[in-house]
Amino acid sequence: MNFYQDIGYLFFGSRLKRLSESFLSDVNAIYKKQKIGFDASWFPVFYILSKSKEVSIRHISNELVISHSAASQMVSSLQEKGFIKTATSKKDARHKVVTFTAKGEKLLTKIEPVWNALQQSMNELANESSQSKKLLEALTAFENNLKKESILKRVEKILS
Repeated sequence: MNFYQDIGYLFFGSRLKRLSESFLSDVNAIYKKQKIGFDASWFPVFYILSKSKEVSIRHISNELVISHSAASQMVSSLQEKGFIKTATSKKDARHKVVTFTAKGEKLLTKIEPVWNALQQSMNELANESSQSKKLLEALTAFENNLKKESILKRVEKILS
């Protein structure tokens, strides 16, 4: 056991953050080693576009459960890099849609094999123990429990 594990749930957020930082660092190192100019933080938008080809910023924000403003910032950043573009929707002129540029499509073809290898590696990692096989289910259950009642509300009930 290490310090973080000994403390239990008090360090839950810190452990998740450390795990996330380690994971994203490795993923970015993979892209770099493969000589692919891609950052792991771009993944959510790229993945959504890889499945739908044309989406609204609202769709991105809904899928990622982030504010419209945050989704718009992600889109703007990728637009500045020339990977995606926005246009007025043909279905509804009041809405903008996001699509890949040719440069974005080309990058997508380079990163999809990395995503496939990453998926295989994560499945392998998850299957190394019976507990880790249940990680995604447990995480989903934890997230659903938080939706029912936040940590803030739970602590306030105890302290009041």
